[in-house]
Amino acid sequence: MNIMITRTGRKRLWGKARLYAALLAGAVFAGGPVAWMVSSAFKSNADIFEYPPKLVDSSFSFAAFTSVFDSTEEIRFFLNSYLVGFSVTALTLLVAAVAAFALSRFKFWLREPLKVMVIGVQAIPPITLIIPLFGVVIDLHLYNSYEGLILTYLVFTLPYSVIMMTAYFNSIPRELDEAARIDGAGTMKTLWRVILPLSRPGLFAVGFYAFMISWNEFLFALTLTQTDNMRTVPVGLTLLMGQYNYQWDQIMAMSVLGCLPVVILFLIFQRHFVSGLSSGAVKM
Repeated sequence: MNIMITRTGRKRLWGKARLYAALLAGAVFAGGPVAWMVSSAFKSNADIFEYPPKLVDSSFSFAAFTSVFDSTEEIRFFLNSYLVGFSVTALTLLVAAVAAFALSRFKFWLREPLKVMVIGVQAIPPITLIIPLFGVVIDLHLYNSYEGLILTYLVFTLPYSVIMMTAYFNSIPRELDEAARIDGAGTMKTLWRVILPLSRPGLFAVGFYAFMISWNEFLFALTLTQTDNMRTVPVGLTLLMGQYNYQWDQIMAMSVLGCLPVVILFLIFQRHFVSGLSSGAVKM
């Protein structure tokens, strides 16, 4: 009996050891490039290519970050990204909350077709929309403008946000709506005073998703803007790549600064984010 228990224990330990080894290998594979990016941001352009490579070099300095903050053009890249990102996030939350409330609480003849359309739009690869969206932006005279970028990004953030918020609203008991109506609250007051306060995890998840999409997007930001003062951070990074010389230290420094907002927001709101994703994982 003791021999069987020992063998079972060894098998479990061996299974855990293999699991931890696989997780460690995955962490190194995923975190290695990030660690090298952070390390290179504190090196000179020449020391990045020294052999053998060193994670921490004797030439450790903040020169690359100083160069980024001393450049008004590169600071403008960040300001543009923040403006577009927060605007898209706010509009996504507003529109998605109202649309999801209608799909969750009201029965009308276009309800099911609208659900199918929302899910269908989410299935379309964004790159296939670049030509028609470019034509729409040109026709609306929004080329090389904040409005053009914001409206374009809403096309990508709203479908999934509506799906997620609808699923989350469906998990909230309808008896709360009826209680609010008995107390004299109208439809919109019920939404703002009752449903949304209970939906904060879902709102955090949708807001983080919308901000991350608009902050990291490159292709449409490159296509729909023309002048350097309208570029966002992902496009601004490519401007540091010259024809004969790459400023790798500044590229890495800007990459680190570009990753920080998403990482900080996730660390602050991770509990709400995970809760929002799991609580909204129900039938739409």
